[in-house]
Amino acid sequence: MDLHAPVYVAGHRGLVGSAIWRRLDTAGYTHLIGASSAELDLRDRDATFAFLREHRPVAVIDAAARVGGILANRDHPTEFLSDNLRIQVNLMDACLEVRTPRLLFLGSSCIYPKYAEQPIRESSLLTGELEPTNDAYAIAKIAGIMQVQAVRRQYGLRWISAMPTNLYGPNDNFDPVTSHVLPAMIRRFHEAKLAGAPEVVLWGSGTPRREFLHVDDLAAACLHLLEHYDAPEPINVGVGADVTIQELAELVARTVGYTGALSNDLSKPDGTPRKLLDVSRLQSLGWKPSISLEDGVAATYAWYQEHVA
Repeated sequence: MDLHAPVYVAGHRGLVGSAIWRRLDTAGYTHLIGASSAELDLRDRDATFAFLREHRPVAVIDAAARVGGILANRDHPTEFLSDNLRIQVNLMDACLEVRTPRLLFLGSSCIYPKYAEQPIRESSLLTGELEPTNDAYAIAKIAGIMQVQAVRRQYGLRWISAMPTNLYGPNDNFDPVTSHVLPAMIRRFHEAKLAGAPEVVLWGSGTPRREFLHVDDLAAACLHLLEHYDAPEPINVGVGADVTIQELAELVARTVGYTGALSNDLSKPDGTPRKLLDVSRLQSLGWKPSISLEDGVAATYAWYQEHVA
């Protein structure tokens, strides 16, 4: 891509968007475009169209979304479905009007069936029932994939979609109610250490297996895909290895320096039993992650201490 052409990163203040912005900036892109949600509400169709008409980017990375952990998804499915559908449809329709040549839509590994064969291949999409605790969010993201494919088929624009695994890193959401599992653990273990709490109670059984990708690795993968991938099928982005939630908790506890006991609240949901992505297609394009889970958790905890705690 032309380093001096306009590139719009939707959601550039969030976990994913900010990492992509940093990566593009480091790579030498000189005309990056961003707008906070206060400056541009992508749920506002007229405002979104006006913004795209004004800036006419040659590439758009859609990292804008309403996101949250298992409890937020379970308790607010209406907002997760409605907000994400409107964000995607408005942005892609506006990009279509100005004929944006290149667009990368970022989905989520939750699009795949709850009991998909592991590791999950891209071809597993729409082959089984979804995990009910985040099915509304998943349906919105599946709709985004379908819109990318429809635009490619009807208009020939080189739009693509990528499905990241569980993400973490700087600028994550550490809210005790709405956060995802890893940042939630960092906060809980940090606060337990400061309070001298004798025990930390984990949600669920601790047996589900999850894959975790540092957001800086995702950003590197996104740039690689924009440069090397052009196909209608979504492509998985992950590390190709997973850990149990219990193992993750033990790692976070060691990193934080919490030495108390761990127990499990079996009344809380586990979610999908396992969610490991098959990343062979991405690896065949010459990309692999560079940040280990241990190093990534340590760096994220350091960021949390400096910026949140």
